[in-house]
Amino acid sequence: MSEPLLEGTARAALGVVARAQATGRLPSVAAGVVREGALVWSAGRGTAVRAGSRERPGPDTQFKIGSVTKTMTAALVMLARERGELALSDRVGRFLPDGPFAEATLRQLLSHSSGMTAEPHGSWWERSPGVDRAALVEAHRGAAPVLEPGAQFHYSNLGYGVLGEVVAEVTGLSWAEALRQQVLAPLGMQRTTYDQQAPHAEGFAVDALTGELVAEPLPDTGVMAPAGQLWSTVADLATWLTALVDPDRSVLSAASLAAMRTPQAASPDSRDGSAYGLGLATTSAGGRLLVGHGGSMPGFCCGVLVDVDSRVGAVVLTNGAYGLGGTVDELLRTVLDREPALPREWVPTRDVPDDVRELLGTWHWGHAPSVMRWDGRELRLDPASGPGRSMRFARGDEPGTWVGTAGYLTGETLRAVRRDDGSLSHLEAATFVYTRVPYDPAAPIPGGVPREQPDRLR
Repeated sequence: MSEPLLEGTARAALGVVARAQATGRLPSVAAGVVREGALVWSAGRGTAVRAGSRERPGPDTQFKIGSVTKTMTAALVMLARERGELALSDRVGRFLPDGPFAEATLRQLLSHSSGMTAEPHGSWWERSPGVDRAALVEAHRGAAPVLEPGAQFHYSNLGYGVLGEVVAEVTGLSWAEALRQQVLAPLGMQRTTYDQQAPHAEGFAVDALTGELVAEPLPDTGVMAPAGQLWSTVADLATWLTALVDPDRSVLSAASLAAMRTPQAASPDSRDGSAYGLGLATTSAGGRLLVGHGGSMPGFCCGVLVDVDSRVGAVVLTNGAYGLGGTVDELLRTVLDREPALPREWVPTRDVPDDVRELLGTWHWGHAPSVMRWDGRELRLDPASGPGRSMRFARGDEPGTWVGTAGYLTGETLRAVRRDDGSLSHLEAATFVYTRVPYDPAAPIPGGVPREQPDRLR
């Protein structure tokens, strides 16, 4: 069980939220910090949760989360990929032959690099009654991309509406029901819903001159729901942030989580290391890899952000249409700077498989030695000393194979090659040959073994 924030850190975190609420003139703000899978701090500022109310929001108060919904739509696509129902290279037309932009790939839609329009044609979908698939298809008949597909990042809400229909096709369920069955229910996120459920905030704009609250509409967004319909809470989104970085607390595999946070596209003018993966925004700063998403709908804006390595995350929700700015980033960095994450506790490994045990120890690529170790889940190949390439491998589908999960050989297959008598000879991966002794003359060394060898190798 993770401990709550230290008193000084909690005060500083509250200061971040209080300043955001006051300077942004936000009706109410709910915020929280998650660490080691637990909500270790939360706070509410502002009492205008609802018109005429005098209550502050809590970690169980629902707010509309806008585009944070996209992270969950992306998870549904990745789950379908894990089940073998689709590939990210599949084109939309495989699932929606009559749909818009049939030539776009699912990877392009997930990463906002399809080149399709930012918004669906017609009235602004966020403030208008939603339409169904047939109406969306008809509105975009003959439409062309506005940018070359795959060329660059171009945010597209329309793309996620289309992805929701792909999910419906492969699951045989509505997008909302697939989300409930495959993501929300397994994670216990009972307060993340399609429509609002009490206690919930009302969405407002704030008059720039008088400070009065102006109620914003709450339409059912229909076919565009996968882009921004959901309501959620600080507590539920703390659970979701953990699920995005900890495969032991997720519905997704470690490989899918890694794929989602791998940068796929960026704006040409980006200078801050920010990019977009598969449903997740990513940024690297100060040696940290942060992933998350912002969200806004009329009357609401929010942000969620988590440090991949420490698994410390922040959630900020508000029922103001604008004014939140970079609050979630400031909140997370405040906590990380004041309370650097402790290393995860080491625990002894148990029940090392025999086929793993024989791979452990020193291997040589040419004369360069590396050491193979087992961490209880994956093989790790690290330089014996000094700089070099560190790599990780997970068990492959075929006996005697391992697939790279990190490092230079990510995605490549490492094979244990055996002699005729069944004993282990060497390891091969992507033309690299690893031997127990440098340049083992009995192994198929590319280019042959150097003629001048130490006596021990002759």
